[in-house]
Amino acid sequence: MKKIISLLLVAGIAFVSGCGKSDSSNSGSTTPDGGKKITVALMPKSKGNAYFISCKKGADKAAKELGVDLVFDGPTDPDPAKQNEIVENWITLGVDAIAVACENREGISTALRKAKAKGIKVITYDADALPDAREFFVNQATPEGIGFTLMDEAARLCGNEGEFAIITASLTAGNMIEWQKHIEARRADKYPNMKMIALRPCDDLKDKAQSETTALLSANANLKCIMAICSPGVPGAAEAVKQAGKTGKVKVLGLGLPNENRRYVHDGVTDSVILWNTEDLGYLAVFAADSLAKGTLKTGDKTIKVGSMGEYQIEGDSILLGKPFIFNKANIDQFDF
Repeated sequence: MKKIISLLLVAGIAFVSGCGKSDSSNSGSTTPDGGKKITVALMPKSKGNAYFISCKKGADKAAKELGVDLVFDGPTDPDPAKQNEIVENWITLGVDAIAVACENREGISTALRKAKAKGIKVITYDADALPDAREFFVNQATPEGIGFTLMDEAARLCGNEGEFAIITASLTAGNMIEWQKHIEARRADKYPNMKMIALRPCDDLKDKAQSETTALLSANANLKCIMAICSPGVPGAAEAVKQAGKTGKVKVLGLGLPNENRRYVHDGVTDSVILWNTEDLGYLAVFAADSLAKGTLKTGDKTIKVGSMGEYQIEGDSILLGKPFIFNKANIDQFDF
């Protein structure tokens, strides 16, 4: 990262605080081979979420290997308006590429279209914008794959019948809305004796996920399973089940990080944690953004070479990380993220 950006970040001065155009991303610095140094701006849904902190580790590794300047900024809590504000500031700064995990796909698309019009390359990762607002979407797994895996695991834990509830991050998160569609499609097709009785948002906060789960447990005596589809939701739901004395009686599963859920898995509170390698997601997002900015990634490409990770498939405008992985008591200690 160029020195002035590093200094600004260390000082805790946010780019969204109204600073004017800076030479931090367009000072004319070059790579060792004499080429222009690329600046990639990476935005999470929220900076404090361990999921995106893990993504940043992979992004930092990619930036170091590529010799690009990486700018990382986002809202403290999920906030579509703040994401727009940060994108607008990156447009002013004149970064080369933007990679965004979108909290609200419609809400951020106008700002991303503006960035494209200014010649900035735009990709999304984790959660997509509208297709015309970006060039590629770095997809951690297909919505169908995620939804089907979640529903299959819930049904297995419940013996294919009974009531379950979903804890989501927000009711507007585009990726989670898509997952829910496939969860319901799988339920209707394969598990008609399973019934979803509630959908509760936790605002990507563990404490709120815990309180929402506690309320669900109190109001629904026949509840057999809590499915949390955002990373803070899984340990939050598990803690609620544990404190309610319902370990083993109410199953917990969801999308989460191994490190955040390890003790609940070993304690028998959480049965399955489903995810992908989040560091690889951040690594892939930065490589894709850099390749797009350099012109080595183009519309119509079928594969992309991604440093030490090898070659990845592209389906249409989606770059695919891979299939969901199920972490459980048998394998969770093999992973550290």
